This record gives sequence, C-alpha cells and structure tokens, in this order.
Amino acid sequence: MRGGYIYHCEVIEMNDASMTARMCLFARAYHAETYGIKVFDDSLARRLLTDEEYRQMARYLVQGISFFAPDFQGTAEEALAHVVDSQLSPSPLGRAAFAETSLERAAVIGARQYVLLGAGYDTFACRQPAWAKALRIFEVDHPATAADKQRRLEQAGLVPPDNVCYVPADLAQPHWQDALLCCPGFSSETISFCILLGLVYYLPRQAFDTLLAALESLFPEGSSLVFDYPVRQTAGSRDRKQAQLAAAAGEPMQDSWSYTEMESILAKHGFLIYEHLTPQDITARFFAPFNRVHPGHPLSAPEGVSYCLAVRK
Repeated sequence: MRGGYIYHCEVIEMNDASMTARMCLFARAYHAETYGIKVFDDSLARRLLTDEEYRQMARYLVQGISFFAPDFQGTAEEALAHVVDSQLSPSPLGRAAFAETSLERAAVIGARQYVLLGAGYDTFACRQPAWAKALRIFEVDHPATAADKQRRLEQAGLVPPDNVCYVPADLAQPHWQDALLCCPGFSSETISFCILLGLVYYLPRQAFDTLLAALESLFPEGSSLVFDYPVRQTAGSRDRKQAQLAAAAGEPMQDSWSYTEMESILAKHGFLIYEHLTPQDITARFFAPFNRVHPGHPLSAPEGVSYCLAVRK
C-alpha cells in the first residue's frame, strides 16, 4: 500500500512485534497528549515510545492522508489529527474504556484475576488504581511483542507492581494455555475477568471456537469475558480502509459475525451475553463527552464493530 502509512512504517518494524499493536499505542498516546477531555486516558502510553518513534509514526500518518482523505486540505498538524481521530483512535479508545469500566464492576463483585489475552502495549498494570490492588494480573501475548514491551517498560523506568505476571505465549498455537496455568498465582478456580481486545477480527471461526474452548476450561462460573468483534453488514468506507491497512501490515482480518452467531458460539462454551453494545451505543456512551467539547471533529465508533461482555455460567 504505497500511498498509506503501512508501506512507510516498514522502516520501523522491529523484532516481529505487532505493528497494529504499536499503532494502537501511538493512538492512545496521541489522544492522551493532545486533548483535555478524553475518551480514555492512557497516561503512560507516550512513555513507551521514544521521541523519534513518535515523530516517525506521526510523519508517516500525515504522508498517508491522501489514502484516508483524498480531498483533504490543511496543515500537517491538521492532517495528523484527521487521520488519528477519524481512523486510528476510535477502536482502541472505545474498547479500552469499555473493558476497564467493566473490569472495575467485576472487581467490586468478586473477580480476583485479570487476564489480558493479546495484551500488546496495554499499560493498566502500571497505572492500576486502588481498586485493582486485590487483583492478580496476567498479561498473555506473543513472545516477540511481550519482549518488546518489556524492553520499553525498562527504558521508560516503569516497574510493574508485584501483582503482575507476564506470560509469553502464542495464542495461535495449541496448548498455549499451559503457559498461563504454569504462571505462579494463577488458578482456574478463581473468578476472573478476561479481555480479548482487537483480536477476534483476525481469528478464523474455528480458531475462535478453539480459543473459547480453552477459556471455558480456564475460568469458573461467574467469570467474565470482554471483547470487540466485526459485525456482519455492508462494510463502510472506514471499515474497508482498516481492513486494507491490517492486510498490508501482514495481519489480515477474517470473517464477520451476526449477533445470533456470536450468541450461539458463546453459549456452546458456557458463556452468556450480559451486555452488547452497537456502534451507536458505543458512540453515545464513550464518545459523547469528547464530542460536546470538540463538535468540529467528533469521534464515532467504527460502523461494523460491536462490544460484548459475556459471563461464564
């Protein structure tokens, strides 16, 4: 994709760590650094990027403005804001806000383990509020991304608290859960809260079924699962561009789901849908305060995405 940022960003690919995860990190950092009223405040994201990386990513996004908005006219700063706010930020900001508000409720009513599957560069462990201190936190991710994150945490001088365990594991491989089961402090008998953010898009149906089977064995009744997923519909322009970018980064998106299909496969593995948000719900709940302050360039949830909170029964 020579007109877009993915082509240019190849020069900063490193250690086979996920490019999409790093772009989500940039989006959270940019949002936290730029705006007073925030959809989601990742106050540590910027510290995981060097100044040169941040400038490079910003520059490549600006260079890709013709892909995102062929008729755009404005300054480089305005181009960056347009690309980040219209294309890059809504997904990672909205789903993070949904996950962490849901986590807080779950912790209040008894969840004692927080499992992040495909944790990427999530910073919750290092900025956890007082209500999270009773949790054991387990970050599971591909070894290359996990190693890159550890390096960045060290360079930023961020020391994770003692209640955090990092679990290098490839979710695409059989028996990945063995690494989690071997992690000190993890118990399959403890009520848990698990997130799977930004991953269902890349899982073939059989792979998602297999993953849910693993989660069924890992978590007891009363545990929760939060994830976002692509809804079956006619894809909008923004959705098509996101799919093109993911494919260009070597992480092609897979099939989409209807609500009925998602409900059925969850029930097969003992999970019942407790909360389900449409794009309209997401925009109203998480983006409305920001949009009232910034009516000239409001944020909105991607058209073909829903959020789901399911509970193990």
